[in-house]
Amino acid sequence: MLCAVYLATFFSLGSAAAAAGWPFFKWVDLAAIVIATVVTIAIAERGHWSIGLAAPPSVALAEAGKGIAFAAALIVAGDLLIVLTSPLRHGVGGGFPWLEIVIVFLPAAFHEELTFRGYVYQKLRTWNRGGAIAITAIVFAAMHGDNAGVTPIALVNLLLAGVLLALAYERTQRLWLPIGIHFGWNVLSGPILGYGVSGYIAGATVLTARAAGSPSITGGAFGIEGSVWMIAVEAAGIIALARKGIVRST
Repeated sequence: MLCAVYLATFFSLGSAAAAAGWPFFKWVDLAAIVIATVVTIAIAERGHWSIGLAAPPSVALAEAGKGIAFAAALIVAGDLLIVLTSPLRHGVGGGFPWLEIVIVFLPAAFHEELTFRGYVYQKLRTWNRGGAIAITAIVFAAMHGDNAGVTPIALVNLLLAGVLLALAYERTQRLWLPIGIHFGWNVLSGPILGYGVSGYIAGATVLTARAAGSPSITGGAFGIEGSVWMIAVEAAGIIALARKGIVRST
């Protein structure tokens, strides 16, 4: 049901946006999944389902902030490993893309977390939590399978990212921590360090990543998620979330 409502909403909103020449397509994606989620919960759950966004502002901001910090630690670790083991070096970029953050990166983080760690994941986990993590992680990776520059290493990293983000939800039973991780991961790797973000290249970046050497080390056209080093980094992140709660569960 969620897929049907999502697709209907997406294509209707997308057609209207395209006809109007509206550039905010990531906001169209977000609007589609929000409407689909609300409609599905209203019909299937009679309106009684906590999606994981309801929280006092201080709690939501704290969890999102911890997610951003956690993602930053992982990305910086991966970047250091790449720089130490390849000719890749950073240069000075054109600046921070504030408008692109609002148009692309912010709605993308909310959209993908509502899609992959929202109602569908939460419903699946009522039957089997391990199965829910595995299924949504596989679909998460598959949905990025046609992105520019994708490689087998990138798909492994995306699969691990799906597991990591699901475990982030498990820490608090809310979406703010995984949203923070997702947003921080994309912004740190792309607009700040200058890598591609799952094949997407930001219009401006604080630093540039002058790719040189083996794409399996540097990530190549796909970005930092195409690096074999990120397999180790994400595995470490998964272990940290599985064994040590970085926020207190409530």
